[in-house]
Amino acid sequence: MELVEADIEKKEIIKRYRSLLRVWNTKDKANKQLVRKAFDFAMEAHKDIRRKSGEPYIYHPLEVATIVAGEIGLGTTSIVCALLHDVAEDTDYKLPAIRKNFGEKIAWIIDGLTKIDRMIEGPGSSLQAENYKKILRTLSEDVRVIMIKLADRLHNMRTLGPLEKDKQLKISSETFYLFAPLAHRLGLFEIKSELEDLALKYTEPEAYFSIQQKLEATRPDRTRFFNRFIYPVKRDLRHRGMNFEILVREKSIFSIWQKMKNKEIPFEEIFDIFAVRFIIDVPFEKEKEECWKVYSIITDHYRPNPTRLKDWISIPKSNGYESLHITVMGQDGKWVEVQIRTRRMDEIAERGLAAHWKYKGIKSESGLDEMLTRIREILESQETNSAGLMDDFKMNLYEHEIYVFTPKGELFKLPKGATVLDFAYSIHSNLGNRCVGAKVDGKNVPIRYELKNGDQVEIEVVLP
Repeated sequence: MELVEADIEKKEIIKRYRSLLRVWNTKDKANKQLVRKAFDFAMEAHKDIRRKSGEPYIYHPLEVATIVAGEIGLGTTSIVCALLHDVAEDTDYKLPAIRKNFGEKIAWIIDGLTKIDRMIEGPGSSLQAENYKKILRTLSEDVRVIMIKLADRLHNMRTLGPLEKDKQLKISSETFYLFAPLAHRLGLFEIKSELEDLALKYTEPEAYFSIQQKLEATRPDRTRFFNRFIYPVKRDLRHRGMNFEILVREKSIFSIWQKMKNKEIPFEEIFDIFAVRFIIDVPFEKEKEECWKVYSIITDHYRPNPTRLKDWISIPKSNGYESLHITVMGQDGKWVEVQIRTRRMDEIAERGLAAHWKYKGIKSESGLDEMLTRIREILESQETNSAGLMDDFKMNLYEHEIYVFTPKGELFKLPKGATVLDFAYSIHSNLGNRCVGAKVDGKNVPIRYELKNGDQVEIEVVLP
């Protein structure tokens, strides 16, 4: 019987390895050989280790590597590190062996992953705040460390069932507190949403399963509505000769739960449960023009709500997100959220920073370099308070952004509620230290003045 089980497990390992190669889809022979070497090394290192579920441990690094390649879109170095990420921590093969076999860079990334594991103590303490600062420092040094760690956490959340209840709650709390915000900051929207949903499943199981059941029960009605809604728009897009794809995307369970809680309303009163997404294939130089053409076609059929237009194509979000969002009145008097974007924009929305690397030669104005530079600047400051840093970082994730201008017309993005002093510090810490007030659109205002979208701000400083 044991021989039969061993044979079944061996076939499953081969199946998962082939799945990794399939989503990675590289033709480079040398890279394939390096990944195979890492797979063999991990197999040997983990050969006698099993997970809590009883499965061979090697399933985990294989799945993490598959997430890294397929869902995040990283390359050879990251795949190798994903396969080896638990070797130094959990087996007899330590960092020197990894360095000897795979080189300094891979050893450095794996060392960073191991250190992050040791930093995570659980939310709420000053130690955790200090660890958050260390994790952000790792982010600013090599973001791949954080992205591989996010893939590791995602697979752990997907397989959390066999663990004890208290362990499930601890890991889910960490996921809410640290990993979902990091995924959001890196533009990994799909991973962020799944992390939140899975964490909710263990922290609020009744709410999670109730919403899940209601979503499934109402899905046929939404499908019928979607098909009727897109029919005239699809016909006109085809008539114009446009190459496009139309998707319906449901709100995550966590987002629905949050809205129910914040607005104190039942599931039945949430009307924006899904959004219709139009994805067009166009050359980079025609992206903006063609997206607005799609907008024009949609609004020929459905009346738009002018207060709900969001143009993140002209001014992308700070995590690089680009899309045109509108809300229109569909059939039966129902408001429908519509997202319009290009294939490039959609890949960036799905894969975040990894997709930005891919398109770097096409468009470098992503805001991510600015974000990493800002993190480095904050961390290098001797006056940085770790808890304050953490709160500020998380505030920047979930609050709406505003856009303000310098006297020369340079654009800055700030969280909603930012003051003149916040703006001064966002330019440079020395400017913040010397700021005594400002002129906003030509009028004198104090340092605590709350800025609004479109303000033009001239900082006034005390002379040294």
